[in-house]
Amino acid sequence: MEQQIAAPARALTRQVMVGTVPLGGGAPVVVQSMTSVPMTDEGAPGHPHLDVEGNLAQIARLADAGCEVVRVAVPNLDSVEPFGELVAQSPLPVVADVHFDHRIAIGAARYGAAKLRINPGNIGSWEKVDQVIEAAGEQGIPIRIGVNAGSLDPEVRERTELSLPQKLAASCLAFVEHFNQRGFSDIVLSAKAHDVMTTVEAYRLLSRELPEVPLHIGVTEAGTVLQGTVKSAAGLGILLAEGIGDTLRISLTADPVEEIRVAWMLLGAMGLRRTAPELVSCPTCSRCQVDLIPIATEVERRLRHVRLPLQVAVMGCAVNGPGEARDADLGVACGKDEGLLFAQGEPLRKVPADQIVDALFEQIQQLERSHGAEE
Repeated sequence: MEQQIAAPARALTRQVMVGTVPLGGGAPVVVQSMTSVPMTDEGAPGHPHLDVEGNLAQIARLADAGCEVVRVAVPNLDSVEPFGELVAQSPLPVVADVHFDHRIAIGAARYGAAKLRINPGNIGSWEKVDQVIEAAGEQGIPIRIGVNAGSLDPEVRERTELSLPQKLAASCLAFVEHFNQRGFSDIVLSAKAHDVMTTVEAYRLLSRELPEVPLHIGVTEAGTVLQGTVKSAAGLGILLAEGIGDTLRISLTADPVEEIRVAWMLLGAMGLRRTAPELVSCPTCSRCQVDLIPIATEVERRLRHVRLPLQVAVMGCAVNGPGEARDADLGVACGKDEGLLFAQGEPLRKVPADQIVDALFEQIQQLERSHGAEE
C-alpha cells in the first residue's frame, strides 16, 4: 500500500520508461539502488565475471525493501552474457552500469538492459558513444548520462572560469546536445559530487537549462550510514522541496538495503511518497519514567517489516505524549512504568512498560489483517 501525499512538481520533464517503471513526466519519484556483489571467476578461472546468483539474491532483498529499479555494474565483456541471465530472472528492471568499453554497453543493451548508465567522457571517442546510442535506440531503452565530479572530462575540468557545479552542468549540456543531434532524446541525467552544495547547485543549473530532461539525483560517495544519510537528506531534501529530481539513489557505504530504507524515509518526510510507517518518538528528558530508548528502538526495528503508511508514536511523558499518541494512527503515552495505548485517537488501555511493544504490534497486526481483507 502506498500513500501518495502530494503530487510531485516535476511535470515538465519528459517521461521515459525503465522497463515497466515510468520515470519523469510527473510520475512519483522512483527509488533505486545498486548491487554490491563482488565478481566471481568460478567456472572460468582467470576470467572474473558477474555473479548471477549472488546478484539475484541481493536484488530479491532490495525488491522486498521497496526498491523499484536496480543498477548492476557490468565490468567487462565476460560479464555481458551473465548479465543477460540476471536480467531474465530479476524481479526488478535492471540498469547496466558501464564504464570505459562501449562494447559492454552495446552487449548489455542487446541482452535486455532496461536502461544504460554511461559517462560519455570515459567511453572513448564520439564514434564509440554513437554506437552505444544506436544500440539503445534499436532496443528502445533510455540512457542515463552520468557525470561525476571525480571523473570530469579533462577539457571541462581545466576550465578555470567555471565553478565545479558549472563544470558538471556544462559537461551534461554538451553530452545532451550531442545525443539530441543524433536524434536520441530518451535521456536521464545525473551530475553528482560528494559535496552537498556542489551537488545541489549542479542540479539547479540542469533543471533550469534542461527542464525537459528527467534527473537522477544523489550525493555520491556520501559515506557510511550515519554521514551518508545526513548528507543525502540535506542535499536531496533541498532538491525535492524545489521540485527537482525524478529518481534518486541514496549512496551509502553499507548494505544497499539500507539505501532503500533511507530513501523511503526521506520521501515520506518530504511528503512525496509513503509506503512504510513513520515513527514519532520523543528525545526523552528527566520527566520520562520508563526506559524509552530501547522501547522506541525495538518498535523501529519491527516496523521495518510493516508495509502500511502508518504513523506510530512512542512518547515518554505527559507533556506532549497524549497529544502525539492521539494524533497518530497508533501510539503510546508513557507514565510511571506503564503506557496508555491509543488507536485512531482513542485511548484503549494501559499496559506495563515491558508489554508496550507487543501491545502496539497486536494493533498493527489487526490493521494489516484488515487491509489484507479489503484487498
